[in-house]
Amino acid sequence: MSENQHSKPRYTLKKTIVMVGMMGAGKTAVGRGLSQRLDVPFLDSDAEIEAAADRTVPEIFERDGEAFFRAKETQVIARLLDEARGVLSTGGGAFLAEVNRANITARGVSVWLNADLDLLWQRVRHKDTRPLLRTPDPRMTLAEIYAARVPLYSLADVAVTSLPDLSIEEMVDRVIAVLLADRPDVLERSDA
Repeated sequence: MSENQHSKPRYTLKKTIVMVGMMGAGKTAVGRGLSQRLDVPFLDSDAEIEAAADRTVPEIFERDGEAFFRAKETQVIARLLDEARGVLSTGGGAFLAEVNRANITARGVSVWLNADLDLLWQRVRHKDTRPLLRTPDPRMTLAEIYAARVPLYSLADVAVTSLPDLSIEEMVDRVIAVLLADRPDVLERSDA
């Protein structure tokens, strides 16, 4: 019997799921897939900041600096956590700020997509949309950012390992399985 002949599982989302992790970890792609599977809104903090500023993230970094961007990011994340429950994808640096970690844990759940350095490099090396990687040696820069951020990402409420051979759908399955097993305060099956 194919999966289409079964009714799709239905879920009740009780708190916003906030995707955190490095650039290239899959926060947006997995977050979108997760929101579709759970039938809840998908939100992206970077997209919200860009819409409010009428500029891209790289343009904001260039014109106003990283400190300005981080302050706006904190405001936007707080606002999105107060709005309808859904799946929120954040920029790679968002979870570094203690205020964001506290807000996310108090009003949602942080899910760290834990991808290793080689996988991240494979995913970001051909993109020039990453302001922090506009350096003479972007691979080394990525390694330095990774080393500095992993201890903070490890503070996330939930961690899901990202592997190169997993599809977005398989990553969504993994996130749902971890949340169902470990966080009934966040997600439960409503058709069981």
